[in-house]
Amino acid sequence: MVYLLTSVHVVLCFFLIIVVLLQSGKAADLAGAFGGMGSQTVFGPRGTTTLLSKATTIGAALFMLTSLALTISSDRRSPGTGSVLENHRAPLVQKTIPPPTRTKKK
Repeated sequence: MVYLLTSVHVVLCFFLIIVVLLQSGKAADLAGAFGGMGSQTVFGPRGTTTLLSKATTIGAALFMLTSLALTISSDRRSPGTGSVLENHRAPLVQKTIPPPTRTKKK
């Protein structure tokens, strides 16, 4: 089950990367290239919802769900005490050697 969920999660990652890179920005028109924001609204033009933006929303929601499911499944596989440091090993303590003592020459 975990392997299937992990593979779906990786596929969703690549899907989101491609879909986000295919979208154009808000100021991708000719007026945006010269600093103008258009005259339709105060904050710039806002187009209709495209297929790419719907796919991005659905992909992001599925990505969050698979992330949550993977986190829950990994927690159930290896239950612990809840401590962050439970797997932390204590550093090895080195024995200190006292410095050599000097004897006075007579």
